[in-house]
Amino acid sequence: MNYAVQIVFTLVCIYPFYYIFIYSVSDPQQALKGLILLPKQLTIVNYTHIFRLDNMLHSFIVSVLRTVIGTILTIACSTWFAYAVTKNELYLRKTIYRFLVITMYFNAGLIPWYLTMKELGLKNNFLLYVLPGAVVAYYVVLLKTFIEQLPQALEESAMIDGAGHLTIFTRVIFPLSMPIVATIAVFASVGQWNTWTDNYFLVSSDNLQTLQLILYNYLTDAQQIVNSSNLQDLNRGLATKISPESIRITITMVVTLPVMLVYPFLQRYFVKGIMLGAIKG
Repeated sequence: MNYAVQIVFTLVCIYPFYYIFIYSVSDPQQALKGLILLPKQLTIVNYTHIFRLDNMLHSFIVSVLRTVIGTILTIACSTWFAYAVTKNELYLRKTIYRFLVITMYFNAGLIPWYLTMKELGLKNNFLLYVLPGAVVAYYVVLLKTFIEQLPQALEESAMIDGAGHLTIFTRVIFPLSMPIVATIAVFASVGQWNTWTDNYFLVSSDNLQTLQLILYNYLTDAQQIVNSSNLQDLNRGLATKISPESIRITITMVVTLPVMLVYPFLQRYFVKGIMLGAIKG
């Protein structure tokens, strides 16, 4: 009975993603008649129209760079910060940590955030995508809790051999923290990939537009895209006509697929890391 319930629940969770996929690779006109398990008249015409839109390739590269650089920077800074606040030698260690935790509960609001980013020179600047999230309070809490559970004897042994804090962190602490680091990597990469509000409010340059914002704009203008694409296909003598629903579904698939590909590689660390990092939290 347990297996049966779990299998049904798993299928319920998977089916919406599967439905989006088969809809996106089905003939747009046939898909309007309804789909259940299999695509109708397999085609990639929807993806062809999406990737033919203006600035798609460049915005995809910007989003990938944002995700990769932002995730690496978040892991490096948050991990080092978490290690630092576990050391008694750090002056005002508890005060610094408490101020960090406070940011999880209180937010200044949109206007102060906008003014701060503008005064820091991050408007129309790629650093806007990676610097504000370099240290995240929630990640630091998980990392700090995990690091505190590591045997103190490991650090003491390294100190006896003459290692400093930086060497201990890079050679001992960080390698042993890979389960929780992988968990943070999943959170950070998904967050970076999905975020578009900073682009919306602070970036007007076409060279810094992210894929998410462009697709969001296209999502709201699906009917206009359909009319334009169908007219172009008619001029080329092509018979296939796309629909607003197929455009929206395909855009959803394009944005979702990279995130779905991240999880299988880090899944074996994810559950272990989140549990170990939250025992004392």
